[in-house]
Amino acid sequence: MGVEMYGVMRTRAGMWVRRMRAARRDAGMVTSEYAMGLIAAVGFAGLLLKVLTSGQVQAALQGIVEKALHG
Repeated sequence: MGVEMYGVMRTRAGMWVRRMRAARRDAGMVTSEYAMGLIAAVGFAGLLLKVLTSGQVQAALQGIVEKALHG
């Protein structure tokens, strides 16, 4: 193996190491991001539950089901 090939391999190895280090820094969310995501998800679920249990939405869904059964 020549000196040139050794230099190419060394350069590629260095690039790989730098990519792995960069990926490790941005690998995931921190605890505060998880907490904010969880709060947002719970809030959205509560809003969705409130909408789906409202009288108007229940009547509309019941109408759709009745049409499907009798149609």
